[in-house]
Amino acid sequence: MTLTLGYVKAKSASKLTGLHPVVRQATERLIERSFARGVPILITQGLRTIAEQDALYAQGRTKLGQIVTNARGGYSNHNFGVAIDFALLQSDGKSVSWTVGKEWMVVVEIAKSLGFEWGGDWKSFKDMPHFEMTFGLTTTQYRAGKKPTETAMAKALAIINKEDEEMKEELAKLAKRVADLEAAAECVPAPKWFVAEFGSADLNGLISEPKFTLEGWRTLAVGLRVGKK
Repeated sequence: MTLTLGYVKAKSASKLTGLHPVVRQATERLIERSFARGVPILITQGLRTIAEQDALYAQGRTKLGQIVTNARGGYSNHNFGVAIDFALLQSDGKSVSWTVGKEWMVVVEIAKSLGFEWGGDWKSFKDMPHFEMTFGLTTTQYRAGKKPTETAMAKALAIINKEDEEMKEELAKLAKRVADLEAAAECVPAPKWFVAEFGSADLNGLISEPKFTLEGWRTLAVGLRVGKK
């Protein structure tokens, strides 16, 4: 099937519920920018309850399965809505891949540019699908009820929106350039009627580059006629 951005975003929508608003915005940008680079992703985990965390911690310890986390309930940034996990969404729009290759690293690059920390950079327990944005707070501080400061959130938002602002500036420059080129293409030498009425295109040296649009020549002619009165 042909994957659309709308479809890809909808697949992850439920996992964005409960995320810190700034982290949610960064996650939405991650999905969008990864898709734009040809790498559709699926957010597989966002907010995780304490009970869910404890169940995950038990895996490979008191329950069957591989150990996938070293964090008990309340000791993971997922428990406070400031962490996400992802996988690569396959072309069928259903299956996913956790293969850490070129496409995976494209997502990592984008996530880091948005201000996320990557679990793959950790020394002791590498968590390849994991990104987090903690605003400088530890899980101990989150458990104690501390919240990100306005300054920390503003700084994070500035990083998240940086590329969007740069894109807007580039588009504005491009639009101006196109407008200038179109205007230049429409400029013509003085029409015969203008030369016949006023004697010369440059008004005897008063105009250095006697080229205007037809509307410009008409406006100039009106001004000159008024000046003669």
